[in-house]
Amino acid sequence: MLKAYKFRIYPTKSQRTKMERTLDLCRWTYNETLEIRKTAWEDEGKSLSKYETNNLLPEWKENKPELKEVFSQVLQNVHERVDLALKAFFRRVKAGEKPGYPRFKGIGRYDSFTYPQKGFKVDSGKLYLSKIGEIKIKLHRPIEGKIKRLTVRRSATGKWYACFSVDLEDLPKPPWKDGSLVGVDVGLESFATLSNGVKIANPRFFREEEHELARVQRKLSKAPKGTPERKKALKVVERVHERIANKRYEFAHRISNQLVNRYGLIAFEDLNIKGMMHNHNLAKSIGDVAWNMLVILTSYKAASAGSMVVLVDPRNTSKMCSRCGILVQKDLSERVHNCTQCGLSMDRDWNAAINILRLGLQSVGIQSVQARPLSRAGVVTG
Repeated sequence: MLKAYKFRIYPTKSQRTKMERTLDLCRWTYNETLEIRKTAWEDEGKSLSKYETNNLLPEWKENKPELKEVFSQVLQNVHERVDLALKAFFRRVKAGEKPGYPRFKGIGRYDSFTYPQKGFKVDSGKLYLSKIGEIKIKLHRPIEGKIKRLTVRRSATGKWYACFSVDLEDLPKPPWKDGSLVGVDVGLESFATLSNGVKIANPRFFREEEHELARVQRKLSKAPKGTPERKKALKVVERVHERIANKRYEFAHRISNQLVNRYGLIAFEDLNIKGMMHNHNLAKSIGDVAWNMLVILTSYKAASAGSMVVLVDPRNTSKMCSRCGILVQKDLSERVHNCTQCGLSMDRDWNAAINILRLGLQSVGIQSVQARPLSRAGVVTG
């Protein structure tokens, strides 16, 4: 089982200079590799492999000696990234999609480099990187398992992180939380509504910071291009975006932990969020809640927590009556489900969550469940 660890690192000024230099040389290698493979395909109909481009590195180092400042396997990983980008492009073409061709990387558009096997080690609160040196690292938790690879990443605000991919032995799963079942209906009015009636309030992190973001963006737009003032203003904008992203990420982690610690089966709708973002009236709000992040985090935590995550078809989950099963047409503005056949009247999202749970149970071979909705929905404010 692979697990990822992410730690903040604190390079010195000279080390930051070397790491920035490494990023720029990796960017050059990426663009050169992409150009060679693009030319070979267009002129000869030939598809070069990453191993063939790896063989070009000795010649490149002779013509561009500064490439020797970068650990050899880091440059080889750049070829792997180009190879993966092209394979993904052709896979989407074969599937009938209209993908854009992999882009050349402009200045500042390459923000990580990878040691795929060796060239690094962690010891006594220091991270050693070949060609760069020993860097202070904040190990806020122990690394368990065998480290397979390391990616060093620079954030938009200039912070540096070490991301380890670790191979762990498959641990025995804890007992499945038999009988603890929940359906989750994500939304905009509330972040999520559970099938037991509990509502999780929508924190609206972006909306909360929107006025501050607009203020710093106005300051950025007034700063002349190429000036130190503009560079400084851009950093402020990036810090606001980073703060919003960190809040959203922490919130999704917290909610996903609560779900897997309490429930054995967790059912979500399999939403086409990318398609939903085409609705310009709702795109900003949908992007702010980050439903997909919650599903991903809950899914990877579930296996080691004795839980199971299932995704169900979202069609008609809001329209269907959770008691009698008929479809009740309603507009998005209607927040109460009123069934004309059985007389059920309840919160629209609560009704949908019960339907999601029923579909989730059916997907794992359980045909029915006796829903016992709460008489009064609880509210989780985060």
